[in-house]
Amino acid sequence: MHVDVQGTVAAGFEPVRDAFVRNFEQRGERGAAVAVYRDGHKVVDLWAGTRDADGTAPWAVDTAQVLRSATKGVAAAVPLLLHQRGQLDLDAPVGTYWPEFKAAGKERALVRHLLAHRAGVPVLDRPLTVAEAVDPHAGVAAVAAQAPVWEPGTDHGYHPHTFSWLLSGLVRKVTGRSIGRWVAEEIARPLGLDLWIGLPADEAHRVGRIAQVPEEDASGTALKLRPKRAVTEAYADPGSLTRRAFAAIDPKPDENDPRYRAAELPGASGIGTARGLARFYAATIGPVDGHRLFAPATLTLARTEESAGPDRVLVVNTRFGLGYMLHGTASPLLAEGSFGHPGRGGSLGFADPESGTAFGYVTNGMRKSVTADPRAQALVRAVRSVL
Repeated sequence: MHVDVQGTVAAGFEPVRDAFVRNFEQRGERGAAVAVYRDGHKVVDLWAGTRDADGTAPWAVDTAQVLRSATKGVAAAVPLLLHQRGQLDLDAPVGTYWPEFKAAGKERALVRHLLAHRAGVPVLDRPLTVAEAVDPHAGVAAVAAQAPVWEPGTDHGYHPHTFSWLLSGLVRKVTGRSIGRWVAEEIARPLGLDLWIGLPADEAHRVGRIAQVPEEDASGTALKLRPKRAVTEAYADPGSLTRRAFAAIDPKPDENDPRYRAAELPGASGIGTARGLARFYAATIGPVDGHRLFAPATLTLARTEESAGPDRVLVVNTRFGLGYMLHGTASPLLAEGSFGHPGRGGSLGFADPESGTAFGYVTNGMRKSVTADPRAQALVRAVRSVL
C-alpha cells in the first residue's frame, strides 16, 4: 500500500520515518502521528493516514486525538509542580488538603500514594454512570467516600479511572482551580502545547474519531493476541479488581462524544497531538524555547521507583514513579531511566533524560494492548537505533 507521509525528519532520524511507514503497511495503522524531541529541539514530526479511524479525510498537520491514559503523564506534572513551588507536600496525608478524603480508613493515605497507584482505591463499590463520571464533583465525592481495598501505601495496583478523581479532588483543594484549567494556564499555554484536559469547544473540529481496529500482521491477516492466562482470567472475572477497576464507569463511555471530550478526566480523556505530547515531555527534562517544567529534584521524583512488582489490577509486574510508568517489561520505553505513560490501545508519551529524548505518538486505531502497543514500540525501537 502507498503511504502518504507528511512532516519532517532531521538527518539521522530517517529510520523513524521508515518504521512509521511500516506501521501502515504491516500493522494496520489507520491514522497516526509521531514526534520526537532531542535536547529541546524537534527532530521528528510525522503524520499520515486518515483523521478518523472510520473515515477518509486525511490527517492534517493539526489533527489531535484522544490520549486515554497517556493523559496521566500530563496530569501527574501538576502535583509535582505544586510540590516544586512549595504548595504541596508529597509526604503529607491527602486529608491535610482534602478533609473529606479521610473517610473509610484512608486517613494515612499520603499524596505520594495517589501518584504511585498505592492509594488502595482503584475501584468503586458503585460504578459511576457516564453523566456522573464527567460531572466535576460526583467522581471526586465517590473516591473520597470509598473504602480502600488494601491499606494505603502497603501495595500497588493501577488506578485506571479513579486516578482522574483522585487528582482532580486534590488539585482543586490545593489551588482552587480545576486540573484542566491548571494545565491550560501553567503548562500548555506557556509552552504552546496542543494538549487539553477538557477539550475547548472551539478546538473540537480538530479531533479525529477513534475506533477499535484489529491487530494485523504483514499480510493484513488479523492476529489473535495471547495474553497470559492469569490476565485473561482477571479481565473475565466480574469480581476481580481488574474488571472492577476498568468498569468504574458503567456503561463504558463513548470517547467520541463531545461531552466526554470536554470533561476534565485527567486519567483518561485528555486530547492532544503527538507534537504536543513530545514537547511536553521535552520540557520536563530540559528547556524548550526557554521554558522548563521540572527542576532537577522534581525530575528525580518523577522517575524514582515508588511501586514495583505484581500489580493488583493489571496482574503483571509494573513499575511506577510519582505519576509515571517507568521502563520495564509492562511498559517498555527507551532506556532504564525513561519515564512516561501509555494510553490503552495506542498512544504513548515519555522522556529519557540521559539521551535528552522526548517522544509522543497518537493514533485513532485502538488495539487490545494495555501498556505496550506494537506500533508505538516499533517507533521506540527505531528511535533507540539512531541514538
